[in-house]
Amino acid sequence: MDLFARAFADPEGEVARAIASGRRVIRTLGIDAPRARLIAAGFQPVRLVAPRLAATPRADAIMGAAEMGLRGRRLLEALLAPAFPDVPVVITQADIEQPQIFAALRELARLGERAARNVHFLDLLHLPRPASAAYNAARLAELDRWLVAQGGILPGEAALAASEDLLARQRQLRAYLQIAREQGRLSGSDALAIAGACAVLPPEEANAALEALLPALPAPVNGKRVIVCGTAHEGDELYRAIEDAGARIVADHHGWGLIPADRPARVAAPHAGAETVAANAARLAADLVLHLSLDGDEAAPWDKAALLRALPASTPFAALRCASAPDEATRARIVALLSGEPEQPAAPTPPEDRPAAPARPHEQGRSRKSLESVAGFTAYNREWFASVRRAVAEGSPFAVVNANAPQEILRAMDVPFVVNQWWASIVAAKQQSRRYQSLLRARGYPADVEAYSAQGLAAAFDDDAETAPWGGLPRPDFVHAVASSDPTLKLFEQWADETGADCFVYERTVDPRPDLYADWWAQLPGNWEEAVEPCRVDLMVAEMREVIARIEAKTGRTFSPERFAEVMALVNEQEDYYRKTRDLVARTVPAPIGVVDSMPATMVPQWHRGTVWARDAAKAFYEEVRARAEAGLAACPGERVRLMWVGRGLWSEMGFYQKWEESHGAVFVWSMYLALAADGYLRDLSGGKDPLRALASRVVCMGDELRMPTWAGPWHVHEAQTHCIDGAVALQDADPFVVRALREAGIPVLELTADNFNREGEDAAAIEAAITAFIEGSATERARSRQ
Repeated sequence: MDLFARAFADPEGEVARAIASGRRVIRTLGIDAPRARLIAAGFQPVRLVAPRLAATPRADAIMGAAEMGLRGRRLLEALLAPAFPDVPVVITQADIEQPQIFAALRELARLGERAARNVHFLDLLHLPRPASAAYNAARLAELDRWLVAQGGILPGEAALAASEDLLARQRQLRAYLQIAREQGRLSGSDALAIAGACAVLPPEEANAALEALLPALPAPVNGKRVIVCGTAHEGDELYRAIEDAGARIVADHHGWGLIPADRPARVAAPHAGAETVAANAARLAADLVLHLSLDGDEAAPWDKAALLRALPASTPFAALRCASAPDEATRARIVALLSGEPEQPAAPTPPEDRPAAPARPHEQGRSRKSLESVAGFTAYNREWFASVRRAVAEGSPFAVVNANAPQEILRAMDVPFVVNQWWASIVAAKQQSRRYQSLLRARGYPADVEAYSAQGLAAAFDDDAETAPWGGLPRPDFVHAVASSDPTLKLFEQWADETGADCFVYERTVDPRPDLYADWWAQLPGNWEEAVEPCRVDLMVAEMREVIARIEAKTGRTFSPERFAEVMALVNEQEDYYRKTRDLVARTVPAPIGVVDSMPATMVPQWHRGTVWARDAAKAFYEEVRARAEAGLAACPGERVRLMWVGRGLWSEMGFYQKWEESHGAVFVWSMYLALAADGYLRDLSGGKDPLRALASRVVCMGDELRMPTWAGPWHVHEAQTHCIDGAVALQDADPFVVRALREAGIPVLELTADNFNREGEDAAAIEAAITAFIEGSATERARSRQ
């Protein structure tokens, strides 16, 4: 056992030992790293583990706690100054933070800063689809070529088969050890150490040690039988805390368990995992199923509801969110649970006892809107949504889709749909966020993880017709999303389970190229066929065709390529008007409109893009802004300071943006909504280009423009410079590379700790004072120099 304990506790020491022994080492970040392939290429794969760092100062400065969790920042900190800088590293997409880590390293290399070298991103997908398998084959071929460039050999069939045999034998031996653990002859912490060490040691050495260990295991010991599930454990601190409380961990269900889960947590179906846990709990007569969400993991909390449904009421169950290194409170909670104390859900505070939110200095009131072209949007949206509800009541199919999913397919097939994030904005505007959070909690779903995207699921539980926003969201027949966050697939699959909807979550792919163009806004609209990797477009097209077939089968409707081409042409016309409007606002001082005008003028028609109404709304918006500019009309006639808003908008309080116009002549002239519509959506269709491929090229990039290093920073700087921005105000979800790029370009930035969706407990007076001081200070100073 000493060999496994040492390798588990000190992977860096195993790297040094391997190098001293003349073995080629490759570090792997991601449970799905193809170890057999790496071994066949002549390398010893050594798992990269987040070190237990007390502080991550450089990673914090680069990414920030709002953008990246504790584990991700610890990994990035280690990769910024690796102990073995010449050892190559393979990073996978096993969780959503790993692409961010890779992109951060790529961007740092572009900027000439110190970080790990020889890093390869392997964009492996895990949903069981033929298109995903074809995509993986292309990415593995790229990996093979890179391994050869690192001094390895091209893995042939015989070498791959031999490596697979080694690992198959290892899985068999670990299965024998699982039996021993169930018998009480192997502790949970030792089993965890073996699982981790097997991803560090040479497979021949690990297998020999496993074979020697099996007959030497001690006599059984007793203790309460615990099954651990949830977040993958990279250290044994919690396992030891459970054992110190007198329990035995007889099984685990997570990525780094003795018998690992089939897929990374972000793509593992909640109900399938829950059924496995329930079966093991029954077979092993578990005294407790303990679900642990560690270090802010956002995927694991979305498994709790499925576990509650799968486990019989007689099986004790508890779910804890805690740090991977338990504090005294966590240890005490574990002891209490093992002593038979049931999990105590947090009781909602009675309304009369709730602490009052900090009072705002004065009533915000409604925002002052200046555009006639926008005046009818709310009425149109209400009538449109009422017509959707009527159509559904009469038997029409209905879909809810995330904002980055390919909605144009549904538009072309005349399937009414609502954009999930639009619905969330309605919930927030109607002050229903707290009630919807309660609806989620009551059914075991997290109310504070992916809260903005969970409002559609919450609506499925809203049976209060008097209070439901706009009469309530109809029950969907289809729910579609792109797997752009760790909880997305889990959220949408359980949404489908609750409503009976057909769920399709598109794969999320990542551009792995080490050298990436930074001027995407100039590349993508006309040069999308060359700027976006064909294999990513091929995958998305295949998935969209599968969705089309599923809609046709369920509704009896037929997809018309001609109708789809019309929809895409309307989208291009609409976005071109937004580009003209954006450019007009950028070059006009004082600005003819502010974000209070541009945000709704953009986003309301965007939810309807591909329709004549949306195209005409964008046209009317442009023509009115042009007329205002030609007439010398301004959002703030006394404009002195031009501001940009970085991050999601405060849709529930648009008047916030106008607070400093009269007092300081400070105007928010830029937000991501109009700018992204101008640059992110246009796709040239001339010369017989395929509209479906054009849409795919947009979908695979959607979101990178706002949050991915190398994409987001240069674009925000470009927009700030063309709009003559004097200062940027950034929400807590703003990309740190964006903040950094703006500052390095000389644009002052104020970072707020506000949340655009849940603003309870926010110190409004402090936020307004901070913005006031920022405007009077560095923003005004830059404005004077500009003027």
